Amino acid sequence: MHSPAHPGQILEELYIKPHNLTITEVAGALGVARKNLYAIIKGEYAISVEMAFKLSKAFDTTPEFWMQAQMNYDLAKGYKEAGKVKVKRLI
Repeated sequence: MHSPAHPGQILEELYIKPHNLTITEVAGALGVARKNLYAIIKGEYAISVEMAFKLSKAFDTTPEFWMQAQMNYDLAKGYKEAGKVKVKRLI
């Protein structure tokens, strides 16, 4: 199974770089702190529902696009770590 890109990487590679935008410009347009947007781009923060709506309005996408990207990333990460999870089967 391949590792899906973090939505922050998608944001940077498909929207910020191709349109020659700066993190400062995008953060200002989204109404978020530059450091928080930078953390999303670096994969340190997840995309929240609120951020998904902001990104969808700013880049003419849908909030579902951003939330699906986040879920795909999280699930892939979860599958990689699933072997470490120790639980007792109940049924």
